[in-house]
Amino acid sequence: MSVSGEQRILRNLRKSVETWNFQLMEKSVDEALKAGIPAQTIMTEGLGKGMESIGELFDKAKIYLPQVVAASRTVEGALKRIEPLLDNDGGAYNGTIVMGSVQGDIHEIGKAVCCAMLRGAGYKVVDLGADVSPDRFLEAAKENSADIVGGSALMTTTLPMQQRMVKAASDSGSGVMMIFGGAPCSQEWVDRIGGDGYSASGAEIVALVDGLMERRRGIVRRFDFVDTSIFFYRCSRMEVWGRKSAGP
Repeated sequence: MSVSGEQRILRNLRKSVETWNFQLMEKSVDEALKAGIPAQTIMTEGLGKGMESIGELFDKAKIYLPQVVAASRTVEGALKRIEPLLDNDGGAYNGTIVMGSVQGDIHEIGKAVCCAMLRGAGYKVVDLGADVSPDRFLEAAKENSADIVGGSALMTTTLPMQQRMVKAASDSGSGVMMIFGGAPCSQEWVDRIGGDGYSASGAEIVALVDGLMERRRGIVRRFDFVDTSIFFYRCSRMEVWGRKSAGP
């Protein structure tokens, strides 16, 4: 296939996410696979670019959380079609991340959007859903040889479960990195409990995970967490982990 033909397909993939058009997504994924476009290229240059655009629109309050969720579901639908190809090539993923809402917390929307952002960035994401115990997080990390585990807490009453996750990981000697987010969560809290990273929103999680993976691989790289990536925006109305932005 010509370069222009491949670019057209990738543009349509991006558009399918930006417009949460499931039918266009299915058609574009089929065309991409028939054209021999690598699954990782589909994921990063098509779906991932679409999620970047969604992030920008959300930041400017041109779309709202329901549209972000619709876009993320479009990405998830595409990934179900190409994931077998990615699974057959262990090097295709940038890493494996286990995600879930902590024990006692049933909120999932923000976590689901974070999962979609990570998938669009080329990560294999194992989504455990809501109300996940510390032991289950660690079991899933072991089962999937995960690099990072992420736990979301939307309520103050469930925040201590993040601390229990860190303790469980330490007691088990798993060595897996732990990242956290959610409305009552903060960088100060994560530092205090010994977590490896804090993400205030789906906007920040890709940059955070990229940085941790670089560190995990032993590659020293300086990150500017202010304005060097599209993923560093902070949502102006509602941050995707479930945090309402009432101020800094």
